[in-house]
Amino acid sequence: MGDERLEVAFFDVETTVPTRPGQGFSILEFGAILVCPRKLVEQEVYSTLVRPTDLSLISTLSVRRNGINREEIISSPTFDEIADKVYDILHGRIWAGHNILKFDCHRIREAFAGINRPAPEPKGIIDTLALLTQRFGRRAGDMKMASLATYFGLGRQTHRSLDDVRMNLEVLKYCSTVLFLESSLPDIFIENSWVSPNATTRSRSNGRASLEKLDFSADTPSASIKIESLVKSTAEIIPFNMDELEESLLSDVIEDESGSYSPGSSTTATESFIGYIDFLEPNEISIPSISVSLAPFFRGSQKIKVLHDNGELQVCCRQMKVRFDISKKYVDKAGLPRLIFVVDASSDLCKILDVVDDYAQKLSVDSGSSSEWRPVVTRKPGFKNYPTVRLNLPTVIDGNTFCWTTEIYQKESSTTQKPVIFSKFDVEELESLIKAGSIVDAYFSMDSYDVQQNAGIRLVASKLIVHQFPDLTCSRTET
Repeated sequence: MGDERLEVAFFDVETTVPTRPGQGFSILEFGAILVCPRKLVEQEVYSTLVRPTDLSLISTLSVRRNGINREEIISSPTFDEIADKVYDILHGRIWAGHNILKFDCHRIREAFAGINRPAPEPKGIIDTLALLTQRFGRRAGDMKMASLATYFGLGRQTHRSLDDVRMNLEVLKYCSTVLFLESSLPDIFIENSWVSPNATTRSRSNGRASLEKLDFSADTPSASIKIESLVKSTAEIIPFNMDELEESLLSDVIEDESGSYSPGSSTTATESFIGYIDFLEPNEISIPSISVSLAPFFRGSQKIKVLHDNGELQVCCRQMKVRFDISKKYVDKAGLPRLIFVVDASSDLCKILDVVDDYAQKLSVDSGSSSEWRPVVTRKPGFKNYPTVRLNLPTVIDGNTFCWTTEIYQKESSTTQKPVIFSKFDVEELESLIKAGSIVDAYFSMDSYDVQQNAGIRLVASKLIVHQFPDLTCSRTET
């Protein structure tokens, strides 16, 4: 390739949202700018709506995602009609964009395959999501474009291709400027708290060292709460019949047809600030970015996947109070106890879960299920001001050993936490650790079920951090 292809092609595609297995994505809009890498100025701009061959693919979920409806797109060209232009823009250039490695690049290749033409090939790829996650850290919360734009005051993300491409370039400029300034006088910036603890770059090579230098835990809450306030909150007792409510909350336990929990794709990395980077706190989740789709599951069955910006929605909730401790009253078909405990749900979390419930229930009905839908947030009559959710600890059999796969840590102060090493996988060990009144940070994914004429979404804990304070009587497991 000659010098005429030195421009960086920033691009973005907007697509339909699949609502049934095998449906795939259809491009609804393509936008790109060619940028001079020396001066960072636009040299060429191209944007167009794209009419899919099947207009029925533009579902309500698609419109909710990007606002592109059938009426707007009916007179637009098909991808076949714009393929030459798209190929000319992309082929032989450096491709750049946010999350393009996991999404946009695949959609381009699929679109060209759909018209039996070879796809353009990049000279190189710059995925700004991966780049900024490594270099900029998570000082702006998650590394979604919307969060970064809000952090820098660049306005709201529109989820339209050309707008998002230009916003991506602006975010990159701002992040680069901040990193340049910090690299010039790092000691001054850090010592004077110009950089927050959560802004530390968390790459695999320097993440732990940076955190140790600042004397902050990777899981330090963005808004710290005094220990005495936590102790006081754990002592609060709600005036109602606890035994009666516990029985009703824990009795809604449904088995999967497979006889065991099968969470979709929960993260299993051991380093919290690396393995759990995709877990979002409720205030980091954009409701318009939530969607659902169907995916193959067990023996030809399907499961509902809950998505956020086209990736799995995984949630981190800090400072959750345990309302009812570990239950071992119920077992699955394999005879394994179903480990469940009930926690109070914040209003922010309830808003997110209510939206997930609405979308998932509609998709369940549209896919032909006649099962009764059970909401994930429990609001029992007379106790509606105290919403709760159940956290499930998935269990497996490893040889002759029964165990749970949730990572469990104890947090003894705002800066230290230790993994819990169990002497044996016995429910009694969990009961001594997680009990009513405890405070936990919970990292969980969302797993759907539809069995025995009951359907819904369950919350599956990937990681739990149990706060331990001297005033609390929870016994410690030796480490």
